Amino acid sequence: MSSLAVTTIQTNLYWQDKVSNLQMLEQKINSISDKTNIVVLPEMFTTGFSMQPELFAETMEGSTIEWMKMVSRKKNSILTGSLIIKEGEQFFNRLIWMLPNGQYGQYDKRHLFAFGKEDNHYTAGNKRLIASVNGWKINLQVCYDLRFPVWGRQQSEAEYDVLIYVANWPNIRSHAWKSLLIARAIENQCYVIGVNRVGNDGNDIYHSGDSMIIDPLGETIYHKADEEDIFTALLQKEKLEQVRNKFPFGKDADSFKLL
Repeated sequence: MSSLAVTTIQTNLYWQDKVSNLQMLEQKINSISDKTNIVVLPEMFTTGFSMQPELFAETMEGSTIEWMKMVSRKKNSILTGSLIIKEGEQFFNRLIWMLPNGQYGQYDKRHLFAFGKEDNHYTAGNKRLIASVNGWKINLQVCYDLRFPVWGRQQSEAEYDVLIYVANWPNIRSHAWKSLLIARAIENQCYVIGVNRVGNDGNDIYHSGDSMIIDPLGETIYHKADEEDIFTALLQKEKLEQVRNKFPFGKDADSFKLL
């Protein structure tokens, strides 16, 4: 059975300052001494959760995509996180799944945070991204998507093995964040990884981080609150298969189709 090494980077972010954020993140990524398959950054890692996409959006040919290609190639690891992307006249909160060879996948955040006016500035995506690496299938989602279990639900038995959420989730709702990450792991019998930022953003909203890695039984492998941290976990396919074989709850699930 194969294993999968995943590194989470829980960090403060410079408010709407791409140059400083990329410099800081590159230093943190270079400091990772463990061999890792995937490095996970927070949501909107170049800016923080900005509602000014007209000032900070980039194209898919922009400098941050080139930075991701360079860092992924040098680290020989997949790099993922979301940033503000413009296509035509539309703006997207887009997660990038960057491979070391320069190829990439993309996922546009499906559920826009209307409470924070995100829906007034961004266009919602309508297609999930389930990536593959070393025999593992990874479902990639962004922050507020966590509140909508149907969007993350396994549509068939073992459709994916790991569910990743990148986030800028405020401390005031950290109980919901932690509870829902555990729920997604239990109901989907998969590993769940939630990577959140820490610190105050430009709107003086505090983020406690509370990044977590959770196993298919809902047990916490890793949790860190209120401080920056870099952590590498080795996920075990054997444990995943043991849980699914011993407790084949997926066979009893309701069938449905996402339109």
